Amino acid sequence: MKKVYINSISSITPQKTFDNSEFLDEVIIHENQVIFAVEPKYKDYIPPAAARRMAKGIKMGVVASKLSLQEAGLEQVDAVITGTGMGCLRDSEKFLGAIINNNEQYLTPTSFIQSTHNTVGGQIALELQCKGYNFTYVHGSNSFESGLLDAKLQLELDEAQNILVGGVDELGDHTTKLNQIIHHVKEENISSLDVLSSKTKGAVFGEGASFFVLSNKKQASSYAEIISVKMYNTLAQNELSETALHFLKENSLKAEDIDAVVLGNNGDIEFDGYYNLLTSGIFSNTQQVCYKHLIGEFNTASPFGLWIASKILKTQTLPEVIKKNNIKTSSFKYILLYNMYRGENHSFTLLKSC
Repeated sequence: MKKVYINSISSITPQKTFDNSEFLDEVIIHENQVIFAVEPKYKDYIPPAAARRMAKGIKMGVVASKLSLQEAGLEQVDAVITGTGMGCLRDSEKFLGAIINNNEQYLTPTSFIQSTHNTVGGQIALELQCKGYNFTYVHGSNSFESGLLDAKLQLELDEAQNILVGGVDELGDHTTKLNQIIHHVKEENISSLDVLSSKTKGAVFGEGASFFVLSNKKQASSYAEIISVKMYNTLAQNELSETALHFLKENSLKAEDIDAVVLGNNGDIEFDGYYNLLTSGIFSNTQQVCYKHLIGEFNTASPFGLWIASKILKTQTLPEVIKKNNIKTSSFKYILLYNMYRGENHSFTLLKSC
């Protein structure tokens, strides 16, 4: 089977990450329970007339995909695979609100048409005129990883040469309020720098879009090689360390071989125990990296972790703001990513430097 490489990366988040020449050089410190994406100038990438008809999630996805293709030096790909937890949430809320306000009569179909989960993937394909494989995964916080695994298998079997893979989710006012009512969102405003040490329930919610061009052809500019991706719907805390070690063993590695572990801690005291098991156990002597304090929690926050891991492997540098501990690491060869949300949808992704 062929090897799979990350040839380009792009991410729009509550940090200024759409400028790929930087690596968290300037960090925005948010002090809120809900944080919004820092958006590029959409008119530089999308005609204003078209942008006006697009929801925020669609615009973020389209621009992130264009930036990723631009860096890879491609005008076309063989497939577009998208992951999203909630789809085009704002249009969904708008349409449902119109149903109630208009007493189920005289409804315009625009919001309904654009509210489906596969709208982003479809819009990207239309922009590219890509008539190839186009699939959207809606698997909660494993949505992106499902797409990543799909692309990896196709590339390994040489069914495609270049695949655009991404994850996108946007914030919606009504859904955010519902999450606040059920205490999934933190009740108090909190600084980005204090999130990881928080002792309260809930997470800071965010939004964003990240896209990657994966290929079975290595370029001089490639970021990393994707060794393996594995997902678990449910996993008990007492099984986690053993599962992580087994995942590494399947790839002929041990915990000591990992140069950095990228974790999805979000400051929720109820569920960060999963991550703490790894950081205080098998990876206690490994450089630990966290990122959700900068961008918030959402179903497709984990692609930003992949963005960070890719940057680390290519630049061989690690910004202070994402360090959870301080282990002296001379170089980075293997990076393990682990993510889950509220005790479900666990994923392991293993990367290797090119």
